[in-house]
Amino acid sequence: MRVHIADHPLITHKLTVLRDQRTSSPVFRQLTEELVTLLAYEATRNVRVAPVEIQTPVTATTGVRIDEPRPIVVPILRAGLGMLEGMVKLLPTAEVGFLGMVRDEQTLEPSTYAERLPTDLSDRQCFVLDPMLATGGSLGAAIDFLFQRGAQDITAICLLGTPEGIAKIDAQVGDRDVTLVLGARDERLNEHGYIVPGLGDAGDRLYGTV
Repeated sequence: MRVHIADHPLITHKLTVLRDQRTSSPVFRQLTEELVTLLAYEATRNVRVAPVEIQTPVTATTGVRIDEPRPIVVPILRAGLGMLEGMVKLLPTAEVGFLGMVRDEQTLEPSTYAERLPTDLSDRQCFVLDPMLATGGSLGAAIDFLFQRGAQDITAICLLGTPEGIAKIDAQVGDRDVTLVLGARDERLNEHGYIVPGLGDAGDRLYGTV
């Protein structure tokens, strides 16, 4: 597994405001969108392209376009929805699927409650969106789900990750083709499975409690 931790002052600045408990939900949503666009720039570095002939006002030339089959973006519900707009702004031709996963707060184990994805993901580049890589359970289950549908090339984008979560995903994926792009690697998990220092519950801070 390849791990890329973004090291850019704009990303660190925006994460600092995101972490602040005084940051309101509207500002939190806006910053999340901006952060994901910045992270998506790195995550799509190896997106597949095909040559295309175009005519500029001056001459004919060869450029590139996003190749077929189109990439697919998969936010993990519900918090991953807050990352979707920032991703599709950078990759507007991508298709969008959805994967609903919930974590049992006692066992910390994930389960799938909804999905809207093609039955065959072979030859598709998949981009998974999940704000927080904590224990690695939800993201690991999502990655396995996509591989079971035939995916061969998966990139996961997270705002924050922990050493424990990174290690779990690394051990789980083995020699399969997975790239992990993080805004920051935080210190650790606490006894409740939350990231320290983290930013709290990303879903609640995006949308409020339900």
